[in-house]
Amino acid sequence: MKTLYITDLDGTILTKEQTVTEYSKRVFNALYERGTLVTYATARSLETATVVTQGVKFGAPRVVYNGAFVFGTDDKPFISHTFEGAAHGVIDTLLSGGLPPIVYSLTNGAEKFSFVPKLLSKGGRMFIDTRLNSVRINPVDSTDALYKGDIFYLLCIDDKAKLLPYYDMYKDEFHCVLSVEPYTHNDWLEIMPRAATKANAIRELKAKLNCRLVAFGDGKNDIDMFLAADECYAVENAVPELKEIATAVIGKNTDDAVAKWLEKNEPLK
Repeated sequence: MKTLYITDLDGTILTKEQTVTEYSKRVFNALYERGTLVTYATARSLETATVVTQGVKFGAPRVVYNGAFVFGTDDKPFISHTFEGAAHGVIDTLLSGGLPPIVYSLTNGAEKFSFVPKLLSKGGRMFIDTRLNSVRINPVDSTDALYKGDIFYLLCIDDKAKLLPYYDMYKDEFHCVLSVEPYTHNDWLEIMPRAATKANAIRELKAKLNCRLVAFGDGKNDIDMFLAADECYAVENAVPELKEIATAVIGKNTDDAVAKWLEKNEPLK
């Protein structure tokens, strides 16, 4: 039976500069050439994940938005999870609480993230400023426009004390992640459909590919992925909760730990 190796990106194979080292690229590409199934599961969009992994070849479908979508090697989605209308009430509540979300949706088949510029928090503005050249960016004039399209992801960036009550409010109904973004150190609240998890996505992949699964990660949003894997390895810089359930702890992301583990356990001929 084949093995699917699936890794998180930020904090796991990416450097502090949000890149993949030349050493890791050589290892991943050598595995690709020999037909080894290696891919990633990330909270990022396909667009930003493709940018930060430029030069790396992946021979298996890629999991993005924490499992909301899985894209094939042809860049077409074949697994998707959306709110199907349930997001409207959440948006109502967030707006009334002074937490205007950045809303991700599919509109006429195109992926967009919509926001009202004048309502953004400081952290929200920092987020948007790094994505001004994105084809997905969609600033709108009023909150009414936030409800349009097939919504699959809501993002609020603000102080943890302000985000926490809404995490507690929705964590049992939806897939919610409250975390600190590793580069800006801003607090994020992500709200997604209940089925949109890395675990669900990789279980479906595992069934479709009929393989065992080995996972690598560093954050709280990797916990469900680890629980769904046959083996799971936390990098040394991972959160304690992930290390506790890992098969083993390997080196740091800044030391090419995942690539070194793969090179050792999938010897390159």
